[in-house]
Amino acid sequence: CRLPDCDCTWTDWIDVSYPRPDKDSGDYETFENIWKNNTSWECAKVENISCRAEKFPNTSIADLGQKVECDVNVGLICNNKDQQLGGIIPMPVCLNYEISVCCTPNRPECLPTPSTTSTTTSTASSTTSSVSPPISTTSPTSTTRETPSSTTPTPTTTT
Repeated sequence: CRLPDCDCTWTDWIDVSYPRPDKDSGDYETFENIWKNNTSWECAKVENISCRAEKFPNTSIADLGQKVECDVNVGLICNNKDQQLGGIIPMPVCLNYEISVCCTPNRPECLPTPSTTSTTTSTASSTTSSVSPPISTTSPTSTTRETPSSTTPTPTTTT
């Protein structure tokens, strides 16, 4: 049974990284970078993520023509070396992106109970074992949301 105070809530838009123009740079709104830059961010589990370009908040990432990873397990990664000429940007560099995540609070009553059970599935050619990780997701790994003036984010899945 889940407590109502433990439901995930959307954060404000987070932007802790800015891409430089060199080929080895990019935009890295990763959870690791957020934790390094914002020690007050208390998120026990990221359940959903939304990513957008700072200068084009109402344009889907797919329409921007950039290769961007937006994932509930990592955050956002955009590498300049993966970008091509064309699209909105006349140079092969990442736009500055920002993310918002739906977070479960980092409180003892909200943390998942550690799982010690293991599930094994056997077939004629392989055996797979899995153990529940401490941080997991129950939603799509890549989402984008459009929020022109709304204060409550509404995620929509893009492929």
